[in-house]
Amino acid sequence: MVGVVDIDELTASARVVTVPMRVRFRGITAREAVVFRGPAGWGEFAPFAEYGDAESALWLRAGIEAAYQGFPEPLRTVVPINATVPAVAAAQVPEVLARFPGCRVAKVKVAEKGQSADDDVARVAAVRAALGPDGAVRIDANGGWTVPQALAVITRILEQGPLDYAEQPCATVEELAEVRGLLDGACDIAADESIRRADDPMRVAELGAADVAIVKVPPLGGVRAVLDMAAKLRAAAGVRVTVSSALDTAVGLTAGIAAAAAIPDGNAAGLGTGGFFTADLGTHPVVDGALRVAAVDPSEEAIAAVEETGERRDWWLDRMRRCAALL
Repeated sequence: MVGVVDIDELTASARVVTVPMRVRFRGITAREAVVFRGPAGWGEFAPFAEYGDAESALWLRAGIEAAYQGFPEPLRTVVPINATVPAVAAAQVPEVLARFPGCRVAKVKVAEKGQSADDDVARVAAVRAALGPDGAVRIDANGGWTVPQALAVITRILEQGPLDYAEQPCATVEELAEVRGLLDGACDIAADESIRRADDPMRVAELGAADVAIVKVPPLGGVRAVLDMAAKLRAAAGVRVTVSSALDTAVGLTAGIAAAAAIPDGNAAGLGTGGFFTADLGTHPVVDGALRVAAVDPSEEAIAAVEETGERRDWWLDRMRRCAALL
């Protein structure tokens, strides 16, 4: 399908948008994206600015799949999600969690540059207090710790109570395997960057580096690629899968929801990121801790309110053309 889509057709319908955010997340306060419409619906192209063309081309493949091919049949009509708590002060945690009504699982960002382990421990404690005893907590370090740091902070957090998993505590697959071995079952380890930004995502399974794989539709090249990866990881090492957002707009989030709805044994997805935006191209409301499987059809008014013109538009369309040439 990708090979038969004309790049001039894509760019003719493409709209470049900047969606503002409530809080700094992943180092940014606004999300830039290109959205375009095809016969199956809307697609999105939104690789982060620092990504090279070869990596970004997979994001374009995913957007083309959404717009021109559509998604596999879902196995469920709603997808349970986790709340996502950025690296905010502990006092801000209740305000953040209020945007995720009914969620009983929360993923907490840790290892933020400029913050301390004490900040992380306090933030996780605040989340536990807000969720209550029946809530589940995940942490995500985005590869920000060394092995000794990971062991020290995870051990402190485990003293508060259990963790569902610790996501990407260190940068490399070898370090994940080492941390997992040293924790000796005290806490499951999840791999994110070691899958979505790796030349060989299956090394995580081969080295016994993770119990959980975090999979995201855009960097893997589409919903079907995610389902294929999930099946291979499950068959190779019994690794369970969490589908997560790449900080997508409502258009891109539709693909993540479709993937989570089509995985046979997925768990609470990391797709509740729509609440981080102060404006968006549509809505996927959280109801009873879940998202409904549904697409969005952005109105002209919604797009125009956040549309970019001039240099940023030219920059994105040029990037899109370069990535299309690699497909």
